[in-house]
Amino acid sequence: MEAVRPVTGSLLRALNNNPKERIRKQMLLLRRALSTSKQQENTKRTSMFVRNKSSSVNNDRSELDEIRALVSRQEDMLTQLLIKMDRLQKTQGSVVGDIEVENSAKEISIHKNPRGFIDYHRHAEPYRNARQRVRDWSEINTPGHDDPLELKRQAARCMDCGTPFCQTYTGCPVNNLIPEWNELVLNDQWKEAIDRLHKTNNFPEFTGRVCPAPCEGACVAGLVDDSITIKNIEYSIINRAFEEGWVQPRLVPEAKRTGKRIAVVGSGPAGLAAADQLNQMGHSVTVLERDDKFGGLLYYGIPNMKLDKRTVDRRVDLLRKEGIEFKENQNVGVNLDAEELEKDHDALVLCVGSTIPRNLPIPGADLNGVHMAMDFLTANQKDLAFDRNGKLANRWSDEVISAEGKNVVVIGGGDTGTDCIGTSLRHYCKSMVNLELMPRSPNTRDEHINPWPLWPKIFRVDYGHEEANNLFGKDPRSYSVMTTEVLDDGAGNVRAVRTTQVKKKEDGTLAPVPGTEKNIPADLVLLAMGFVGPETTLIEKFGLEQDKLGNIKAEYGEYTTSKDGIFSAGDCRRGQSLVVWAINEGRGVADAVNKYLTK
Repeated sequence: MEAVRPVTGSLLRALNNNPKERIRKQMLLLRRALSTSKQQENTKRTSMFVRNKSSSVNNDRSELDEIRALVSRQEDMLTQLLIKMDRLQKTQGSVVGDIEVENSAKEISIHKNPRGFIDYHRHAEPYRNARQRVRDWSEINTPGHDDPLELKRQAARCMDCGTPFCQTYTGCPVNNLIPEWNELVLNDQWKEAIDRLHKTNNFPEFTGRVCPAPCEGACVAGLVDDSITIKNIEYSIINRAFEEGWVQPRLVPEAKRTGKRIAVVGSGPAGLAAADQLNQMGHSVTVLERDDKFGGLLYYGIPNMKLDKRTVDRRVDLLRKEGIEFKENQNVGVNLDAEELEKDHDALVLCVGSTIPRNLPIPGADLNGVHMAMDFLTANQKDLAFDRNGKLANRWSDEVISAEGKNVVVIGGGDTGTDCIGTSLRHYCKSMVNLELMPRSPNTRDEHINPWPLWPKIFRVDYGHEEANNLFGKDPRSYSVMTTEVLDDGAGNVRAVRTTQVKKKEDGTLAPVPGTEKNIPADLVLLAMGFVGPETTLIEKFGLEQDKLGNIKAEYGEYTTSKDGIFSAGDCRRGQSLVVWAINEGRGVADAVNKYLTK
């Protein structure tokens, strides 16, 4: 064994001088070392047989087998290095330097390491610097994707579990084949990785940016360590796929066309996923959107710093090239007759979202300066335009709800509340306070009431919180706070909000704590308390039944409404939820419609 150790230990040092000749010499030294070890073993074997100590002979034989295996692994690594160097030389037209050789050796070392989940630590791609990104409307994600070697390390941490909870049960709603594309990234098979990703997820460029990653909460590695950076890897796969030109329109052959006509009402993630699936099945699909841009929540609900609208436009353009017809400014029941729509199509799919916001029934809620969060975010997004340098700027039109120079109070947490914080900071607000009714979440998972693999209900710092902390020196959130009144300045405008602390009683209800009343200065109050259901105009026009929560009544997995030929999916059926769940429902309703049309 000693004859091999100096050789293997000096492997990377040998690569620091150049190249191929040194590598070939190293391989020769390995073979000589193996030959020397064989001679030493034969000599020992003869001696042992003379003394009849067969157990020692067996031990030495095992040691020789270990040496052979070690040499074989080292030879394999060196051979792979030579192949990689030849490939790089052909594509770059120059001699590969020390850095390429060293990185190649590291890549092979990562690939060969079955202990990745032990040897490598979680490293998530960071957001852009908080103080810098708050000055613009560009995406908060770091430009480009993470270091390729680091991505391989993160992929190597995946344990390829026997039961991958990340893609089932409480993990990924679209059942992404996560261990499979982690392995493909590890093996540098990026084209195969995007093909595998697209098998289950129509729009990984959306989920890779805005999904909270329930898959990571269900990751088995998270039981004893940090979970795998699944979202980062997904984001990198789809980014590289677009950069390499691998994502191209999938044209449906005319022979596959069924002649069936389907109208999808709503162009959010559920509607787009349904349209994509149905089109690939051969049906003729028309997407109807009441707004002037396609994407629904993706376009006007999620701020540009989380999801660049060019990313949404790019996918819509792809779907249009694949044969899907898109029509904007089509408001069913208002400027588009519902009965005519039914007559002209073989099936209708309603994916209109959950858009009625939860109100705050307190005195002063109707004062000037009090706005629903989505009104604020939508007005801001519609006001954004591209300047001459191709960067996003704000025109500051009369229609925008401006937070510039104002004391802003955001009531309600969650993603929408965070988006209101981030948008207000980019307006250069004077101050920021975020009021949450519920108590602060614990730093770690409570295994008794929130066990793995359920989504961990823990304290998190999102992008808006980090930005506010950087600008104002503290986290903007206050917990267990109930807003009891919005105070008037005497001219019909908001001047402050009155609050009180609350605590949970034994029966689970919240009760005010006497003596904790407080007035918080406010010029702009944004209500971000979620949504209670879909608007009723379309539901009434089609005469559809609603469930007890006001959603369109349709069973999950079936998606059939109370009217034959009309289906429903997404937030208008299940209630407010995640983009990834909308994609899940869009795919599901497409299967249901196809079954209905081909029965």
